[in-house]
Amino acid sequence: MPKIKTNRGAAKRFKASAGGFKRGSSHRRHILTKKPSKRKRQLRCQSMVHEADVKVTKRMLPYS
Repeated sequence: MPKIKTNRGAAKRFKASAGGFKRGSSHRRHILTKKPSKRKRQLRCQSMVHEADVKVTKRMLPYS
């Protein structure tokens, strides 16, 4: 059997952990001047991939 290729875009966005997959928040790249400090601060935090999307993420990251 050949090796399964990892989706490189997914490898840059998700990281495997004991409880599932960690992901960063969106809306943190540009146009930050109009966003409140509270919102930007909350977007810094990592969160977990939703349980409905874990199966797809595992398929994209076969060796993690």
